[in-house]
Amino acid sequence: MAQSINNLRVSISKRYGGKTVLDRLMLEIRGREFVTFRGPSGCGKSTALGIIAGLIPPSECEIWNDDQRIDSIPSEKRGFGMVFQNYALFPHLTVFDNVAFGLSLQRRPADEIKRRVEEMLGLVRLSGYEDRYPSQLSGGQQQRVAIARALVLHPRLMLFDEPLSNLDAKLRIEMRAEIKQLHARLGLTSIYVTHDQAEALSLSDRIVVLREGILMQVGTPQEIHDRPTNVFVADFMGFRNFFDVELGGSSGGSVEGNAKGLTLRARAQQGLSGPAVMAIRPEDVRVGKTTDDVNCVRGRIELVEYLGREQESVVSIDGGHRIWIRSADTLAPGDQIDLTLPPEKLVLLPRG
Repeated sequence: MAQSINNLRVSISKRYGGKTVLDRLMLEIRGREFVTFRGPSGCGKSTALGIIAGLIPPSECEIWNDDQRIDSIPSEKRGFGMVFQNYALFPHLTVFDNVAFGLSLQRRPADEIKRRVEEMLGLVRLSGYEDRYPSQLSGGQQQRVAIARALVLHPRLMLFDEPLSNLDAKLRIEMRAEIKQLHARLGLTSIYVTHDQAEALSLSDRIVVLREGILMQVGTPQEIHDRPTNVFVADFMGFRNFFDVELGGSSGGSVEGNAKGLTLRARAQQGLSGPAVMAIRPEDVRVGKTTDDVNCVRGRIELVEYLGREQESVVSIDGGHRIWIRSADTLAPGDQIDLTLPPEKLVLLPRG
């Protein structure tokens, strides 16, 4: 493989007319790191990837690899590989010729092309498929060909633009594992765009969350999942229970919050006082009471959704609050139920 990037620093903005798609996105990516861009549709994540690749002209942009500025270098000379959502294979070329296409443009010797193509097809488990055409392959096999075509050029940086979104659930899981293994085995540096939370959490060293072109949070999967820094990230990462509270007294590392007659305690956060939001995931709400009755409430089940091993239920409690819970217990609409919201699982966030 070609030498991976060492330290990629980007600062990019993109406007279409009066609409700002990316607003001074500043990010640093270390060599051999796997970074995932997440956010709702239209947040700018694919635009950022396209600008880094050199496929989309920026409004303002600086891209540095260590002390070398590379944003003025044409895309074909940046040494980056890209895998697209729709595979972008040539239907009239065989698997071998699709993978060999970039090497042929570089006028590599025939024996080198043959060796490198065979090596890559072996890596993506497509040895023996050299003479087939894309129409003769499954979606997962076509995506493997697209990955091999990018890897055969020994890219300094791999860019993935929602590469698994056209695959069924089972294939997505299989291809996710293969991409992670290839990234580690080949010592790649990768930037990956996805809507899928499971993909982002399982693949990434760090996750970048965007909203309307603005960077909302960067962190490890565990930081983003367990310690979001604002309501948007919490909501986007699966928190469903939010309580607007007025913060009161604190003691022993926890703080009290009052929300329309509901009193809750959560871990205190330095510098946060007055109006705030307490949030908790459905799976972190426990069925039953604790001995000290801290954050214990009683309510009535309104709705139950069967999810297989678990049920997700909506529980109404006093004050007009509704709490989403996820539990293996057998529950039914109309049941009265006690719940505990563990203080260590409640995340304290700034309001607004």
